[in-house]
Amino acid sequence: MNSDRRTFLKTAALAAPLAPALSANDRPAFGVIAAGGRGRYLANHFAKLGAQCVAVCDVREENLQASLKAFPDAKPYYHHEELLAQKGIDFTVCAGPDHWHCQHLLDSLKAGKDVYTEKPLSKSLQESAVMVQAVKNSGKIVQVGMQRRSAPSLIKAKQMVDSGLLGRITMVKAKWHWNVARPLNNEPFQGKVDWERFLGSAPKRPMEPRRLRYWRLFRDYSGGNMTDQGTHLMDVVQWFTGAPGPKAAIGMGYVAKNEGAEHPEVFSATIDHGKFLTTWELNYCNDFEDSWSILFMGDEATMRLDDNGVQVWKEQWKDNRTPIIDEKAPVPIETHIQNFLDCIKSRQQPNCTVEIAQRAVAGPHLANIAMSAGRQVRLAEDLVTVS
Repeated sequence: MNSDRRTFLKTAALAAPLAPALSANDRPAFGVIAAGGRGRYLANHFAKLGAQCVAVCDVREENLQASLKAFPDAKPYYHHEELLAQKGIDFTVCAGPDHWHCQHLLDSLKAGKDVYTEKPLSKSLQESAVMVQAVKNSGKIVQVGMQRRSAPSLIKAKQMVDSGLLGRITMVKAKWHWNVARPLNNEPFQGKVDWERFLGSAPKRPMEPRRLRYWRLFRDYSGGNMTDQGTHLMDVVQWFTGAPGPKAAIGMGYVAKNEGAEHPEVFSATIDHGKFLTTWELNYCNDFEDSWSILFMGDEATMRLDDNGVQVWKEQWKDNRTPIIDEKAPVPIETHIQNFLDCIKSRQQPNCTVEIAQRAVAGPHLANIAMSAGRQVRLAEDLVTVS
């Protein structure tokens, strides 16, 4: 460790005394592993709901300093193992790149912590299986950050589907549109960066700022937006339909405007669920119907979910263009976090378990493999829970 980094950590640590041991039944204490933008966003919401941030970890000095501005009593670390050794931490919030999700979870469980981990669950189908088994063996509470599972409006919409309102669902169309694609910024970072720690188990290579700045767009660190946004929407598809893990997938895509990226920001995939098909499309070069939507197409009615709410139209479309249901459907992060906090007290399973997250990411993982191979791929039965 160089002298500048030692000075920063020493100074910050002196300003942040060791937090006392706290009970999950009192005011639970947590540490944030990967305190970038998403990690700090989650930490702020956990704090608003009564939890106490006592430790933060990140490979970038800028992120640690930003975290200490928000949580001045937290202790800063560059390595998550040091954070996990701090006494008094009840749970961790894991918000790192996909290629660190498995290790951060396993190490948190080994340290005896409950875990709130960001989606997608894993970087690969094999990692998903390892993570599910580890959580089963641990007896710990693990919530995966797919907040639609805890949205009251979507829970109500799920009940509509369960009632048979849509009839037989034969196709589901999921999409995400944002006009955000740009050439990748490769300018140096301000402050210190532990590049080797960021790489972790990924192939070693010289420092390249854009790989850390946009890690989601590189194959060594992520499944791209196929698994990132895809795990949100495929989870809702499987939740609403009661479908088991996917059977097969095909996919194709390309890098349009994100010059320097490896993962595409324009793609289309088709996932076979056995009794119906799901199309999954993403275009980050166009904002028509901005953001996400899911269209459930049944033989008696069609349901659309998006940021505007829940709408349902009866068949036939030419005679029934006015929706019979039109309701707002917010997806607040607070209800998902509160569900986790409630569960670490009750020891009941949370709304989004690792088994649910394993099934949600399986289809996008398959689609990535298919896109790379240029052919349809099928899922091996031992790589996803189907019960």
